[in-house]
Order: sequence, then structure tokens, then C-alpha cells
Amino acid sequence: MKFIDEANIFVKAGDGGNGIVSFRREKYIPMGGPDGGDGGDGGSVYVVGSKGINTLSDFRHTRRFVARRGGNGQGRNRTGRKGEDIVIEVPLGTVITTREQGELIADVTSESDPLLIARGGFHGLGNTRYKSSTNRTPRQFSKGSKGEQFELKLELRVIADVGLLGLPNAGKSTLIRAVSAARPRVADYPFTTLHPNLGVVSVDQHRSFVIADIPGLIEGAADGVGLGIQFLKHLQRTRLLLHIIDVMPAEGEDSAVDSARKILRELERYDESLYRKPRWLVLNKLDLVEAGERDSLCRQITEGLNWQGPVYAVSALERSGLDDLCRDIMNDLENDESL
Repeated sequence: MKFIDEANIFVKAGDGGNGIVSFRREKYIPMGGPDGGDGGDGGSVYVVGSKGINTLSDFRHTRRFVARRGGNGQGRNRTGRKGEDIVIEVPLGTVITTREQGELIADVTSESDPLLIARGGFHGLGNTRYKSSTNRTPRQFSKGSKGEQFELKLELRVIADVGLLGLPNAGKSTLIRAVSAARPRVADYPFTTLHPNLGVVSVDQHRSFVIADIPGLIEGAADGVGLGIQFLKHLQRTRLLLHIIDVMPAEGEDSAVDSARKILRELERYDESLYRKPRWLVLNKLDLVEAGERDSLCRQITEGLNWQGPVYAVSALERSGLDDLCRDIMNDLENDESL
């Protein structure tokens, strides 16, 4: 199934049913009085989160959601039928905003009760409601009010504890394959990751966290170059970022330090809050470096970046150094004060 993380839809709640004017017409009761019933309320539109859905692809084909209007009132004080509600299932992590103003309507982060996004119209009143001591044969009634309607934008932001950040071919997909059951595509050319991948990392029994891998960033991503910038929103819900750096970039490419700086610049340009999110440095592909040169190379990179935070030297391919990394992540996630 193709991964779709944005969609536009139209929702309209049902209009309220109209009240009516009616009078009792029974044999031997010449002055029966008013008996016009109220209309029914219009159906509302709700959204609910579902763990069984992980993409917005269903909304490519179904984009209009219109709830039923309420039924009109009837004689003998019979109330019109209420319009049937509509409940739309969306993936967890879906943010719903109005298309024009960008006003937040709902942020679906759990499988809780349905969230109201468009309220149905209120029912109209029948003439019985207008009966009084001075108005015994009322001919007044009211129409039901209009249901709310919106042009909405759905935006999926995956829910993960840890996000992977880095250039294409930095080894992010290899790392997530090594620490979880996720199986993203891995190849020796850039942009093998075309959409976010989620994996569950189990550290011990009943201790686990969710990790997210997104397409790699390149210079100019904030201006629309490459793939990664459109997926950076998926890192906004994470609590910790792992900045993956290839310690042995290919010939002709920027140094590890220059590459890392470019990523940080793009991150800052995209979202200041995302740039200031807790971030750890993960120096990857140490299997390509001679054992005696690894410490000095790692020290050279961290000093070049003037890095003050946690640093981990790993080889995702050989799965070395990953146990300590995952254990420390788990400990920090369990202690928010350390993040």
C-alpha cells in the first residue's frame, strides 16, 4: 500500500429537520389544538483513531463525508428522526486543520472516544411549542439550523519515541533493521527510503520504545530539494533524535563534520522547536575504519562539531555498540528529566 501522509477532505454535518404546523383533527373534537412535532437533529461528523490504519491512502478516493439531515416533524406531536452520524477512522497521529485558516480541529493521538469535527444542525420547532394562553392556535414553526461544514486538511505525523536523522546512505535503515523487526529497503545508493518506517525496539521484558526512520535530508531540503523535508513533520512528535553520521563518506563527498552541519542548518530552517529537540550523535559505519584509528576519528568529528551531548560509536551493519545505545535510550525515555 502506498504511503500517503496528507489528504484534503470535505465534511458536512446534517441539517436539522424542520418543525411543522399541524392541528388535531379527530371526530367529535372540533377544537383539537396544535400538535405539530419538532424536527430531528442533523447527524454530526466524528473522527476516531485506529491502530489498524497507518496511511491516509483511503482518502485519495473518498473525500466527501456528508451526514444525514434530521427528519421533519409530524402531526400528533411526533418528532422527526435524528440524522445518522458519520464516524471517520484515521491513523493515530493525524492532525486535522481547516484548509484556509489552518485552524486546529483535532489531534488524534489515541484510540479514545470519537472526536467531534462537524456538529449537526439543531432541530426546528413545531407549532405545539408556540402554544400559550393567548395564542391557542399558533401557526408559527421554525426550520432546523444548518449543519457545520468544512474543507479540512489531514496530516499524518507518526507517533514514535525516537527519530533517526541524517543524510541519505548514512545507515539509518540499516540501524533500524538491526535494532527492531522493521525491514526498510537497504541499498548502496541514495534515497532507498521513500517513506517513514517504524520499528519497536525491545530492550528487556516489558521495556520497549518506538523508533522512526525517515528519508535522508540533503542540502536545500528546506527549499524543497530531495525527499526528506516533507517527512520532517514525522519527527515532531518524537522525544529524542538520533543524528546518524557516516564516519567514512564516499570519495568526493563532504566530510562527516560538514555533512552534519548541513543537516543541522536544514533542521533549524524547517522548525526551530525541532532543531532544539534533544539530540544524540551516532557515529556509524565504524566497520570501515581500522580499529586503531576509530577513537581518533570519532574525537575529530565531535571536536569539529563542538559537540557537548551524548556520542555513540557504532556499526549498524555489524550490530556493534547498539545494545548500549538502545539501553541508554530506554533509560532516558523512562526518565523525562534527562531529556
